[in-house]
Amino acid sequence: MNDKIAALLNQQINKEFYSAYLYLDMSNYYDELDLDGYANYYNVQAQEERDHALLFMKYMQSIGLKVTLEAIDKPDKVYSSVLDPLVAAAEHERYVSALINAIYHECHEARDYRTLKFLDWFVDEQREEEDSADSMVNRYKLFGNDPRGLYLLDQEYAGRVYAAPSLVL
Repeated sequence: MNDKIAALLNQQINKEFYSAYLYLDMSNYYDELDLDGYANYYNVQAQEERDHALLFMKYMQSIGLKVTLEAIDKPDKVYSSVLDPLVAAAEHERYVSALINAIYHECHEARDYRTLKFLDWFVDEQREEEDSADSMVNRYKLFGNDPRGLYLLDQEYAGRVYAAPSLVL
């Protein structure tokens, strides 16, 4: 594996841990509003992102690459409405997709087919993540301004449970 791809993979570990921090911050925001379902949704999302980081670590270790853990930035978003974190999450998922796509591109250029195969799961996962985030924004815009609609959405998100990723290395 070339050094550039190894560095990008290592950077992605940090980005995934940052994503977990960001989603924990969103969970805290919703908890402060007593929107326990939304808080639960983003707490589960944080668990997923942490596991994504661990998958990148495990992959690097499995092919003999050194993993270097870097400092994780503090989330800097300020929210003033229920919709704000939803929009921020959708934007963040598009950003993460762009990061994964950039690594994928470098692997394709370098003919690193082993890493391309590993990244295929993340490409599919990001499509799902973007779809879910966009759906949450759209559903809030449709129903969230009505207190009953917000209550029902919150109840729905309270039912989300964590399911560990099924990627096998």
